[in-house]
Amino acid sequence: MRGNDAARQIQFGSLVVAVFLRAFLAAKPGRGKRERLAELRQSGEKSVKRITLGLTSALTALGAPAMAQTGPLGPIEVADGVTLDPILDARIRLETVDQGETLSNAEALTARLRAGFEAKADIVSFLAEAEGTLALIDDYNDTIPSNGIEPFPVVPDPETLELNRLQLSVMREGTGAVIGRQRIIHGNSRFVGNVGWRQNEQTFDAVRGLAKVGPVSLDATYAINQRTIFGSESPNEHLDGDFVFLIADADIAGVDAGLFTYLIDYDARDAFSSQTYGLQAAVKVPLPGLPILAEASFATQSDYGSNPVKYTAGFIGLRLSANVAGFGVTTGYEELGSDNGIAAFQTPMATLHAFQGWADIFLVTPAGGVRDYNATASYNFGEALPVEGLKAAVTYHRFDSDFGGVNYGTEWDASLGFKVAAVAVLAKYANYSADAFAVDTEKFWLQAEVSF
Repeated sequence: MRGNDAARQIQFGSLVVAVFLRAFLAAKPGRGKRERLAELRQSGEKSVKRITLGLTSALTALGAPAMAQTGPLGPIEVADGVTLDPILDARIRLETVDQGETLSNAEALTARLRAGFEAKADIVSFLAEAEGTLALIDDYNDTIPSNGIEPFPVVPDPETLELNRLQLSVMREGTGAVIGRQRIIHGNSRFVGNVGWRQNEQTFDAVRGLAKVGPVSLDATYAINQRTIFGSESPNEHLDGDFVFLIADADIAGVDAGLFTYLIDYDARDAFSSQTYGLQAAVKVPLPGLPILAEASFATQSDYGSNPVKYTAGFIGLRLSANVAGFGVTTGYEELGSDNGIAAFQTPMATLHAFQGWADIFLVTPAGGVRDYNATASYNFGEALPVEGLKAAVTYHRFDSDFGGVNYGTEWDASLGFKVAAVAVLAKYANYSADAFAVDTEKFWLQAEVSF
């Protein structure tokens, strides 16, 4: 039965990706988009049948008994001791933004395709992956200056085509090194992440070393640039500099604790050059019938490298969460401190959408800092409904300044997610109500994604 289920998922995945590719390549050109992307689209229209046929054939071939595999797309044993693991991720998303009275409402329908492979031979692996995004509906400000004035709120998902990852790894049981363009995610991505919510992923050109010694994990990275979410046509496609990330974690007696250091020295983004030193800890408290996870992070940040502003600011992150019978409750407090209104704690390499509200009001910390009081309630329906993995969540935020006693505003966020065969469906909503910072902002997302 499992084989039949896998075959059905393969066929369904093939159909989804084929339809996705046709929509992806049939989109009409948007306002002022580059000729290169238009030429790529025309070229793609000529070959889409060949791509679709080849993809379907490949997926079908993966079901052949002669090939050893663990999932619908591999890894496939192509030679003695050598495997090839295809990478495929297709996502289509509608995003709308209503932000104040001075801008027209934004409406973005974007399609993202990420494809590549990872070849492994013993402890050595090589990974290559390309990524492309097209705007099917482009009534939004995509942040690209060459598109001219766009009287819409920002949706930072511009059309792009680029090399997302290209890396060589030598790894044995968690110890080894990775060199090249790579995805780096530290913990919950509060300080360094891949900004996975946006269509174009953030990666780094870096060398990274990892080591596992008993209960201790060590992670050291040196990067020369940050490949941003803004795409191949943006002047901010990559931000160069000297970046050092150092992490030491240990899991002892049920307590996960660690130290971290981030040294960020941009070549041309001086105000965000900083040095950050901190610690984090998490422990599960086994109360009868109600296990609680307690998490805490503390850090201090100051100017570094070419930053002309002298400052010191702190970070506090506290969270308690509990789950019972499908219900989940989380309460949290996060403070990005201010140095008397001169400058504030910044996290320019984080997956910022995951923090301080989905409306993305505080992507750059105001000089007065931010205090975020938040609470989340969720419910996982489990197997109670015909759709797989149905989960709903609602979050409330109250935002205040760290310096100056300013009430910034409040925000409500809500999400609903589930799976249909191989396709993950997600609906999200954010509503920020401004008091003394920014403007009222309302956002809605509906997306479908298939990933192998």
